[in-house]
Amino acid sequence: MAKKFDIDAVMAALGKHFVEVKTPIVDLIQVQTKDPFKVLVATILSARTKDETTAKASAALFEHVKDHHDLRKLSFDEIDRLIWPVGFHRQKSTYLMNLPDVLDKEFGGKVPSEIDDLLKLPGVGRKTANLVRAVAFSLPAICVDVHVHRISNRWGYITTKNPLESEMALREILPLKHWLDYNSFVVAFGQNLCLPRKPKCSQCPIYDYCARIGVK
Repeated sequence: MAKKFDIDAVMAALGKHFVEVKTPIVDLIQVQTKDPFKVLVATILSARTKDETTAKASAALFEHVKDHHDLRKLSFDEIDRLIWPVGFHRQKSTYLMNLPDVLDKEFGGKVPSEIDDLLKLPGVGRKTANLVRAVAFSLPAICVDVHVHRISNRWGYITTKNPLESEMALREILPLKHWLDYNSFVVAFGQNLCLPRKPKCSQCPIYDYCARIGVK
């Protein structure tokens, strides 16, 4: 039987695991550049795309694009060629084509930090908005992707049906001090140990706290 769930102990254990594994690409880009624009672009590219592919596409694009002014100079075909083979690359190329105009007209050319403002940008949904707010600006936000939704429910920490419900539930119970790290720690954990199928429970640093809901 699992111990009573202790989010402080869980986050401490996941923090130790995080420094031992490969850093999720969006966090890595922020460490390397500290540039909200590049974090935003990389996050748009990362949707439904493996980190390795996102890293290559981001690197290729950033060789030509340092800011939204550079992005405006590229044609659709040039952007599409640079970001291929990310998932839905043509749709994302359209988002990136439109991004400079929206940034200039709505936000004076700067990436906004508020969720409602970020949601006005092409290609930005709640997951992307929360991730950009947290990673690029170090402001409180809870980014819920498939890993965070799946694992938070597997632990028994929340009981929800979809990522939006998970975000709202976590906003209610997750201590504010953990908001910035929660996505990064849980995503790295989900990519390396707490896999969707056949999770590596024997190697899990928080095995004693996990209800293992849905794990056979």
